[in-house]
Amino acid sequence: MHPVDYLIFGFYMVVVLGVGFYFYRRNTDSKDYFIGGGRMSAGHVGLSIVATDVGGGFSIGLGGVGFTMGLAGSWLLFTGLVGAWLSAVLVIPRIKKLERGRTLLSYPDLLRLRYKPYVALAAALVSGIGYLGFTAAQLLAGAKLAAGTLLPDAQIAGLSPHVLALLIIGVVTILYTVFGGLKAVIYTDTVQWIVLLAGLIFVTAPVALYEIGGFAALKAALPPSHFSLTNIDALIFINWMLTIVPIWLVGMTLYQRAFACADVKTAKRAWYIAGIFEYPIMAFTGVFLGMCARVLMPGAEAEAALPQMIHDVLPLGVAGIVIAAYFSAIMSTADSCLMAASGNVTGDLLRRLLPGFVTQKREIKVSMLITLLLGVLAVALAARFTTVLDAILYAYAFMVSGLVAPTLGALFWKRASSTGALISMIGGGGLTLCLLLKLFPLPEALRITGLDSAAYGLGLSAVLMVAVSLLWPDARKEEQHG
Repeated sequence: MHPVDYLIFGFYMVVVLGVGFYFYRRNTDSKDYFIGGGRMSAGHVGLSIVATDVGGGFSIGLGGVGFTMGLAGSWLLFTGLVGAWLSAVLVIPRIKKLERGRTLLSYPDLLRLRYKPYVALAAALVSGIGYLGFTAAQLLAGAKLAAGTLLPDAQIAGLSPHVLALLIIGVVTILYTVFGGLKAVIYTDTVQWIVLLAGLIFVTAPVALYEIGGFAALKAALPPSHFSLTNIDALIFINWMLTIVPIWLVGMTLYQRAFACADVKTAKRAWYIAGIFEYPIMAFTGVFLGMCARVLMPGAEAEAALPQMIHDVLPLGVAGIVIAAYFSAIMSTADSCLMAASGNVTGDLLRRLLPGFVTQKREIKVSMLITLLLGVLAVALAARFTTVLDAILYAYAFMVSGLVAPTLGALFWKRASSTGALISMIGGGGLTLCLLLKLFPLPEALRITGLDSAAYGLGLSAVLMVAVSLLWPDARKEEQHG
């Protein structure tokens, strides 16, 4: 890359850190830090949702599935459209009704209204672990991008380009998030998402097509199956739906943004905006670029092909802009997930377990410290992952298998009990985690070849939720049912 590209990228990073510091000086309490004061607009929140959900991990991952599967890989983000619009219709009105007259800062805060405190604590632990893994996946995406573009041959202090890139993206993301809080995240997400789309649609795609020789040349160079939307195994599609759609019910980042909206109308509009940007706009853009990368970088690893294409194909100055756009996507997700994990640990665990430590006077400083520590831990986890998409789906699987049934019970089933929610959480999340780590095999009679581990966890969690709630009901006040 030319020095001009490095200057453009460096300027972008400085601006992002400046935004974080700007909002650091204006955050007055935890409501400002974690939900932006509860007064954000639908446009900002909607673009922040899609920037967070798609982000760098799915951007790099989409390029990988486009490289491998072609247009059918776009079904990966169809799950985002389904999840966003279902949430807008079914979940958002219920959440905002329960929030009325209260200050809610997190997803476990919602469960605390319905169940006993220990359920919210368990949910905070599951959510915090899941989002820590998701943050690590985004940092891994950033490292892959930087190693293939900014630092392809770098060697400093014996560190490989991948490790060096991981440290750089980790430091910038952590510092920016620590200082700014959610308000900085949402405002910069809006700009970052516009930069990303402009960079991909109006720069990268046309230049890549020109290098290939036009659409006809692209079509001739790829298998016909790459241009078919049916080039996908049914079980892969089912796994994506089971793993990704339910995250819209339990995602801490999404609850923070719902609480950041002043009313139901604003929140629903934000979710509709997010859905349409996910599919078809980003879905087809990402897989199309992956298809171009397969032609221009045929020997590359699937997820590394797109970064390599950006490095090798784009002209002077343009590469810096597009790389900044991709980093913006990565940071949009990483910062939001880091904020979610920090909110779980600070607001839902420490404040409840150690109230003398998280006092009103120092809650902002404690939140910043926890965000910093979790960011460092996420960098360490990222160093252990190899594939971005797998890391994302593992984090999703663990969270949804333990949290979906208790959440649905809290929102829609009056007989859901605290004991049922806790056992459901432990059973569903625990089974999925054991299967992901291959601690034991499923009995042959229960095994369906190719079905994702989350499906088994979701099934067990639902059964436990119903059975235990009926056997051990809670004595609850009617007002808890809203």
